[in-house]
Amino acid sequence: MKNVLKYIALTAVVLVAASSCEKFLDRPNKDSYNSQNFYQDEQQCIQGVNYLYNSPWYDFIRGFYRVGECFSGNYYMGSSPYLQFTVNGSDKELRDMSSSLWAVNAHATTVYNRLKQVEGVNQATVNMCMGEALTWKAFAYFFLVRSFGEVPIIHDMSTLIGDNSYNDVYKAPKADVYNYIVKVLEKAMELLPKKVANKDGRIDYYAAEALLAKVYLQKAGVSGSLNQEDLDKAAAYAKDVIENSGRELMENYSDVFRMQNNKNIECLISWHWDASAQPWTAQNSFQSDLGMNGFDEFGDVWGQWNGPSIALQDQFGVSALDDPKQRSDTDTRRKATMMMAGDVYDYFWTTNGGFDYLRFFYDPDYGPSGTTNASDGAMNSPTGAGCVKFLYGDGNDHMAALGVSAGRMAYGLSTHILRLADVYLVYCEAKLHGPGSSTTDALALECYNAIRNRAIPGTWSEKTVITFDEVFKERNLELALEGDRWYDYVRVGYYNPDYCVADIQAQRRNAYGSGLDDLYSAYYESGTWGDTSKITYNKDEFTPTADAIKTKLAALPFPSEDVVYNPHLEEEAQPFDLSTITF
Repeated sequence: MKNVLKYIALTAVVLVAASSCEKFLDRPNKDSYNSQNFYQDEQQCIQGVNYLYNSPWYDFIRGFYRVGECFSGNYYMGSSPYLQFTVNGSDKELRDMSSSLWAVNAHATTVYNRLKQVEGVNQATVNMCMGEALTWKAFAYFFLVRSFGEVPIIHDMSTLIGDNSYNDVYKAPKADVYNYIVKVLEKAMELLPKKVANKDGRIDYYAAEALLAKVYLQKAGVSGSLNQEDLDKAAAYAKDVIENSGRELMENYSDVFRMQNNKNIECLISWHWDASAQPWTAQNSFQSDLGMNGFDEFGDVWGQWNGPSIALQDQFGVSALDDPKQRSDTDTRRKATMMMAGDVYDYFWTTNGGFDYLRFFYDPDYGPSGTTNASDGAMNSPTGAGCVKFLYGDGNDHMAALGVSAGRMAYGLSTHILRLADVYLVYCEAKLHGPGSSTTDALALECYNAIRNRAIPGTWSEKTVITFDEVFKERNLELALEGDRWYDYVRVGYYNPDYCVADIQAQRRNAYGSGLDDLYSAYYESGTWGDTSKITYNKDEFTPTADAIKTKLAALPFPSEDVVYNPHLEEEAQPFDLSTITF
């Protein structure tokens, strides 16, 4: 495929990227690296893998959110084809997403192969770096198979480049792709150290094992019915991580997502971004798409016309039409996930005394870091809510947390893509057997109750039995807006697509009609909640059909240009002989 060739990572390119990536380790102060003089010591080997934690993933950012959250109904984005299940192979975000995932595969493989050639360097360090590269390769394939279904297995590009066959590869069946991911992760676990003090945010054995547990849970239903052996392996690997990794849930849910906690004890695998944006693709730019115009002082935020969905508000049991003073809001994750009328945040705009959601829209003198308010003076979210996760605040917040300045579309807030709470819920689901099932497994109850106790401290009774529906909902409340929800539907859709169709079609995925801005502005001025009877939910705006949902659950379309370069992508998948894979 064109994108495979396009993103083949020549060693010299890798080294240039490595010399300018995210500074989560001290870096040698050298330049002009090439394949002959790099990887000469432990520090250079570590530095050579660091950029895999950011740069190749950058073009996936928008697809990550659109697929994970718009498809799933958690995020409203107007007429987006991801909201309306009409995305096709010409979509730019889909194309960028595919390119990025193949880039990760190419870069990770190149780094791994180069490290295999290293001599005279501590082998434990070299092994650690190779294990990190393989884990990133496995994660890229995990996104590929969950998104595009049957995809080619490209283990090593050098052969394909050598014989000019890179555009002549066939898709492999989904089961083979999952088994390939398992094989890659098992090798990564052989190489990685059992425990790494989690102060530098690096992948260790237990991070790879946590991903393996999630892979086994996902693949358990790929044949069309749940495979008990896969469920048992998912549970066993998750249990080992829970009991032996040394990871813990952070005490305060919202602290997981703060910049000063970029490398925290709960998060197992994260993208660690570089605010200096050298190279450009090393930086985080989520806030630009998800924040509101004027949220920072760089003029780079434009997400005010979208927002967390009404369906997600329903999941949390709140409504944008409720009087904030009367709102029943016991789950602390709601405020840490989406801002609503009445919310004030002490960790945004810290030099302004905090960030007030409504004041931001209606006080013309209220701006980030003491600047003039750059919002347009109206609350434009069609759902009445704004994102919190993936936002860092203003320039002063960034400097206080990381000691470096943010820039235009360039911030250093890490993106956590696998955390311990997810592993808890993987274990819970692995002890169930799909919709309609329940469990009294002691560790499952302990995990479920621990997550609930953090979210709703002291206001609920602990469970003595949990059902599939409860765990499925809890995954959404815990991981909402973290790019993962659609893949929950994909997993269940393998063996029970009707369950997913019913759940998605029951969502309030659309927007409110006019009147929210008038309601909120009057409330800000008077402190009195107005009449909401004329603000209606646009129930007839759009409801995805069952066929559309099932089609996208099975596979997203390949980018059109990939199909042009490799017509085999439209043909039947060919079984892949995994015995040919060597490391």
